[in-house]
Amino acid sequence: MQHDTSPTERTHPHPAPPRPPAADFDVVVVGGGHAGAEAALAAARLGARAALVTFRRDRIGEMSCNPAIGGLGKGQLAREVDALGGAMGRAIDAAGIQFRMLNTAKGFAVQAPRAQADRHRYREEITRIVEEADGVEIVEGGVARLTTEPDPPGGRGSSGLRVTGVVLESGRELRAPAVVLTTGTFLSAVMHTGEETESGGRAGEASSEGLSGELLRLGLPLGRLKTGTPPRLAREGIRWDVLERQGGDEVPTPFSFATERDRFPTLAQVPCHVTYTNERCHEIVRANVHRAPMYAGRIDGVGPRYCPSLEDKVMRFADRDRHQVHLEPEGLDTDVIYVNGVSTSLPAEVQEAFLHQIEGLEEARFLRHGYAVEYDFVQPAALAPTLAVRAVPGLFLAGQINGTSGYEEAAAQGLVAGANAALWLQDRAPFVLERHEAYVGVLVDDLVVTNPTEPYRMFSSRAEYRLLLRQDDADRRLTPRAAAIGLAHEAALARLRRREEETRLLRELLDGTRAPEDPRRTLSEYLRRPEIRLSGLLADVPELRGVAPSPDVLATVEADVKYAGYVTRQREEVARMRRNETTPIPTDFDFTRLSGLRGEAREKFTALRPATLGAAARIAGINPPDVALLAVHLEKARRG
Repeated sequence: MQHDTSPTERTHPHPAPPRPPAADFDVVVVGGGHAGAEAALAAARLGARAALVTFRRDRIGEMSCNPAIGGLGKGQLAREVDALGGAMGRAIDAAGIQFRMLNTAKGFAVQAPRAQADRHRYREEITRIVEEADGVEIVEGGVARLTTEPDPPGGRGSSGLRVTGVVLESGRELRAPAVVLTTGTFLSAVMHTGEETESGGRAGEASSEGLSGELLRLGLPLGRLKTGTPPRLAREGIRWDVLERQGGDEVPTPFSFATERDRFPTLAQVPCHVTYTNERCHEIVRANVHRAPMYAGRIDGVGPRYCPSLEDKVMRFADRDRHQVHLEPEGLDTDVIYVNGVSTSLPAEVQEAFLHQIEGLEEARFLRHGYAVEYDFVQPAALAPTLAVRAVPGLFLAGQINGTSGYEEAAAQGLVAGANAALWLQDRAPFVLERHEAYVGVLVDDLVVTNPTEPYRMFSSRAEYRLLLRQDDADRRLTPRAAAIGLAHEAALARLRRREEETRLLRELLDGTRAPEDPRRTLSEYLRRPEIRLSGLLADVPELRGVAPSPDVLATVEADVKYAGYVTRQREEVARMRRNETTPIPTDFDFTRLSGLRGEAREKFTALRPATLGAAARIAGINPPDVALLAVHLEKARRG
């Protein structure tokens, strides 16, 4: 598998195809989830004619699991998708029923927005955006197979084939030079509840059975992963009066930079509630754990460590006598309650037995039992940083098919894949974000230099330059980049210019005003003290009274001032990193002949074929001495 490109090279892995005269579309996107919607919309914004193929038109943007957007690391991704012109931020602002900024007691670099959603309104809003988008056509149906033809001379796909479209289960053929697969958890998917199994990637919906074989036919490496979902309960029957209430922010922060503050939030805001498991609950789980599919050996896929099932929590953390459970409403017009923290695939009667031991849930009525989903995915080291499949020109992958987990990770990948499919067809430079530019860049780079052994989830700790990647300034970092290629509209740039001007004026005021308690310092210098808040200065300093910046400007200016020294040092680190990032590794470099290199490092370099020293350093299991030794051998090879 040749890794013959890198984020810094800004090249597509394949030459642009000739435009087939009989094509029905430019891009066919398979799958109507968060990745698929963003992929189709991004391709259309760049002028491509896109078809969005989905089992059901009324399930576009479905929240299959948790009815929420954002969280630590994920909130940053969602804001970046919005800054790049995507739909997720606008949809959650229209459908949010509780907004919270997480980690407010910590530094700005790790603060992240999260919103509870009315899942039905969210789905309706995404569907509306897709339906109204110029250049997107929704096609209902399942995809039976990909159509291909021999890769012409000069092509670089190692499979010898290029994609030419898809054939639906109905027999209808959609011809297109580019296909983006965003199949989520539906590839050869099986749902498990105790000893019972059922084909399908989501409750009430079918599995996609043909595409796994198509991917194997093209030589792509597949793996098997597992995810799970908790039970849903009826609102009536829960003893709300004994539960801990968890409300949203008094002044909520929207996800989209386009959302007008004076019209936000648009829906009634509601609380969530918290309760806890207990030892009685754990005893029932332990007594029946042998009936869980994972423990019984009926599931081969690996589940996420960061979001374990209740049976995993009980068995792996035997010293814990309780685990937190969040009761989250799924909407304003439904009585369905999502039981966050109790993902399980134990038999239905066992789920009811242990859940009824939890305080407040003694008489709870089940609307749906929890279940696990096992599904195929493609090892993402087969992808270029554009999310194009290296071996097959015209094929792009995004979302859980790449071994990731979560709506936000899917949306970010969909936007990258859809944009790059359109750019490739137009023979334009690819759109690739680097690690110091965006969490989106961290996500994609993490994927293409490794093969996940569990579903990948974004955390702020994955971003080594997170001081540069705050959630409050995603538009400042990314909207100009997006607008330059047509992903973001002029209105977004105009909005950013207004915010930047407001930011500049406030900074000048702080720089030119002396601190009342220490006239030797300006307010900017005074604000660098951790305990001083800009909102307090606006209220207490006479020269600042009457100044009323927007909440976004307030957060950005305070973060800019407090982090100025740290940001300078991180930018210096980025400069050093880029020197490694631009040190290329020849595509025919023979890692097997490197003397002194650890066997594990040699095997991983040979399998993953990193394009640069920077990419080599980020491969899981690779140590700094491995990279240093590789650098020495590269220099020797360069000198001949």
